[in-house]
Amino acid sequence: MNAARAAFLALLLCFSFAAAANVAVPPLSGRVVDQTGTLSSGEAAALTQTLKDLETRKGSQIAVLIVPTTDFESIEQFSIRVAEAWKIGRKKIDDGALLVVAKNDRHLRIEVGYGLEGALTDATTKRIIDEDITPKFKSGDFAGGISAGVNRMIRVIDGEALPAPQRSDWQPGDYVLHFNPLNPFVIFGLFVAAAVFRSLLGRLLGAVATGGLATVVIWFAIGVLLLAGLAGAIVFVLALFADLTAPSGRSGRGGWSGGGGSYSGGSSSSSDSGGFSGGGGSFGGGGASGSW
Repeated sequence: MNAARAAFLALLLCFSFAAAANVAVPPLSGRVVDQTGTLSSGEAAALTQTLKDLETRKGSQIAVLIVPTTDFESIEQFSIRVAEAWKIGRKKIDDGALLVVAKNDRHLRIEVGYGLEGALTDATTKRIIDEDITPKFKSGDFAGGISAGVNRMIRVIDGEALPAPQRSDWQPGDYVLHFNPLNPFVIFGLFVAAAVFRSLLGRLLGAVATGGLATVVIWFAIGVLLLAGLAGAIVFVLALFADLTAPSGRSGRGGWSGGGGSYSGGSSSSSDSGGFSGGGGSFGGGGASGSW
């Protein structure tokens, strides 16, 4: 009885030691987290841009983690811990994937979110590992292997029907769906602004201010600076030579106001330097492992 109790306690201590000895999950500091210095700054930047382009285009997130070792923990257990902590992919869409490389252990794994398991199946990810990644790893080309694997993952994801990504950055022309520069009210507003500017600044400076305002308004609407500049020049000439009468008081200030709409993107940031984060995606252990 005492021997059985001692054996149980020893086993419990072993499990406790193993749990305490697990490699800590690194903080998600970017789309590419390299704790080994394997990738040069240029290679990491190029890979980051590729992953960023995927997220912009499809909404899906892929992250790459390179660690020296997972110690006593299997690559499968470690990668799912990382996936659960990082939450790569969009919430409720679960379109994230994670490539984990334990360099000194010579093990790697592709962890796949629920939403991509139909495309990045266990068999597909196994082929990516065996055909694209490990052959290059065996020759010492880690950057090439990671890049080849990621690019093939992206090609698979590109063929998957996924919800369109939310915009997280504003671009000139974004208001074109909500704002028509040829709307009569807009034109009237510009003429009212011209009259106000001329009364406050004089004929020449008032015309310049009106032309500048028109340029900004049209650039917001169509996103083409050259055309906006030409339109602004026309408005400048009209404001300079037209016989305009300023409205009384300061009511002209209500003529036109910029679009008040705002765009809220996904939870992911637009650049890694700004703090890249996962979007809340979930993982269930789909994917494949390999070694070299």
